[in-house]
Amino acid sequence: MAPGADKKLESVFSGIGVPRNRPFKPDRFQTDAVAAMAESDCLVTAPTGAGKTWIAVQTIRRTFESGGRAWYASPLKALTNAKLIEFAEIFGPENVGILTGDRKESPDAPIIVGTTEILRNQLYDAMHQGVSMNTDLVVIDEAHFLGDEERGVVWEETLIYLPARIPLLMLSATVGNAGAIADWLTTIRGRSCRVVAETHRPVPLYPLGLHPSGTLMPLTVTGEKGGKKLYRKVAALAGGKKTSAPTHGRGLPPFGDILRVLKAYDLLPAIFFLKSRSDCDAALKFCHGAVPLPVDRKAAIFDRIAELTENSPHLARHRQRIHMEQAGVASHHSGHLPGWKVVVENLMSEGLLTAVFATSTVAAGVNFPARTVVFFNSDRFNGTEFAPLDATQMQQMTGRAGRRGMDKIGFALAVPGRYMDLRLVARLLSSRPGKVHSRIRINFSMVLNLLLSHTPEQVEELLKRSFATWLLISKAADSPQKSRMAGVHEVLWEDFLRHLDFLKETGFVDTANRLTDDGIWASQLRVDQPLLVAECLRQGLLPAGDAAQMAGVFACFVNEKETDDRLEGRLVPNRLKKTVGRIHKKLTGFARHMKSRGFDVRDLYLRPAAMTHAWAAGYPWEHVAKDYSMPEGNLAMLMMRTADNLRHTANLTDVFPEAAATAREAIGLIMRSPVIEDETEGGDQMAED
Repeated sequence: MAPGADKKLESVFSGIGVPRNRPFKPDRFQTDAVAAMAESDCLVTAPTGAGKTWIAVQTIRRTFESGGRAWYASPLKALTNAKLIEFAEIFGPENVGILTGDRKESPDAPIIVGTTEILRNQLYDAMHQGVSMNTDLVVIDEAHFLGDEERGVVWEETLIYLPARIPLLMLSATVGNAGAIADWLTTIRGRSCRVVAETHRPVPLYPLGLHPSGTLMPLTVTGEKGGKKLYRKVAALAGGKKTSAPTHGRGLPPFGDILRVLKAYDLLPAIFFLKSRSDCDAALKFCHGAVPLPVDRKAAIFDRIAELTENSPHLARHRQRIHMEQAGVASHHSGHLPGWKVVVENLMSEGLLTAVFATSTVAAGVNFPARTVVFFNSDRFNGTEFAPLDATQMQQMTGRAGRRGMDKIGFALAVPGRYMDLRLVARLLSSRPGKVHSRIRINFSMVLNLLLSHTPEQVEELLKRSFATWLLISKAADSPQKSRMAGVHEVLWEDFLRHLDFLKETGFVDTANRLTDDGIWASQLRVDQPLLVAECLRQGLLPAGDAAQMAGVFACFVNEKETDDRLEGRLVPNRLKKTVGRIHKKLTGFARHMKSRGFDVRDLYLRPAAMTHAWAAGYPWEHVAKDYSMPEGNLAMLMMRTADNLRHTANLTDVFPEAAATAREAIGLIMRSPVIEDETEGGDQMAED
């Protein structure tokens, strides 16, 4: 590739640079949102980097200074940890606490940051105790998670249960039906919810295309009717069979050449979005020598990595460290340890890196923007198959282009190739984000917790408040279908009754629809498979007294995927194999009963149990990852989710003291470096989740 640029880009590239430093002045939408929160709820939609956090800070400040308490909920532990640091600097560390599955610090502080699951669980507890939750403001960040297929139910439950007296501020960059959500909230809370929308990006976005020769071109131009269409030279690529450029042996694009093109036109740093974790890792070796680093930059990277990994010898020896120090590049994906991702995020945010190669999941929730984002695919793996990107996903990726205060323009570079539909990309770039849909569903944990404080009739009234019900009723308004659609909540209600009947059959609920003693303690098992864990406790199947085995057993319950259970004999201790086998045998009847009533039951696999047991028993981390063929990030996630599940059993000290003590000990065995870098977050730090 020879770096080149279409003449149409001359005026655009002349505008590249750092904006003049001006005193901060809030935008109109920011002041409007703060004013709205004085008298109503508010849903703010604004592009990434537009300043939504400023609204949250001002609203929290008003509550704090009047002697009130505030709760800031986020979907990701990494975001929550970042907000703890940010808010501690603003309000003072003594005034900010954190509640996640891993951390419980200053839970009585007037300002709490935590995950949405913890907030939902606190609402369960408040309803059970017959009290109003002890907060005067709730802020829900990344509000579009309401539509998340897996976790959206937690967001919807939180919004349904939240007392109307508590003002609600919701923040999101990607909600296509904000008005509908606000109308629903106004209906169920009896309190006005205003939408404050901002579409203007703080840093304008300019889309580019790359010719296989190395020439940069505008991706789109304005058509005769005012809309956007592909630039004619890009359209020629879209209609042909040309690829982006000659590929390397693995079929990867020539990343080094692309970096040289970007460097020639001052378009670095860049985030490259790739389709797989292995591609992200493999890309690094092709970047050496492409953009030579000045000696002082290399020294700064070396010193910063040393500082960030000072307390973690494992991270200090990371195999990708050399790529950061020598070429200024890094990969970032879920296969890496959380601690290593923090290192990458810090270096990128501080302007020390030239490029980061990431999977598209980094687009949501991680704050390290770049001048340019580069993408090679117009599809994304959804867990089952590759599906075309939608407008929301595209907006999340391009939202990283352009650093506020550091860039006058941000760029999105689409590289033509085999998996790139340029016409689709052009459409998505000018499309509104997709609509958020209700993901509410009934599960046993929900039913048990609602029955702590509600009769079935009261639960039915709650289910009528769901976003799903409201959406269907509103669509059917004034139509012949209205009366039929008004009973749409019956689908949820019938599912609730199905769960309730099973709980009665198994002794967790009595004939008067009240929780039995077993049901009361089982309601505290807010885990993936609460009834299987509860049945283990009832039958005394858990290995109380053996913390390493306890950790291994719980890993079986959190594993979600089918796995290859063929393992070398040395990798599965006989005692663990017998314990898991005994649990499997003893639960067979209960599991068969569940399946006969139409409930899904996950299989219990030995591999996650064996690797978790090995780590808990003191086997070296590197050996566990290698011997069990598990990427470090996946292994760390297994440990964190296992610890999350163990915590609920650890809280049952009054009912199962020995199992609770063993569960607490097991948490300490698995929640240590490099799973977490601050060991005080381990076994002696319990969270109410």
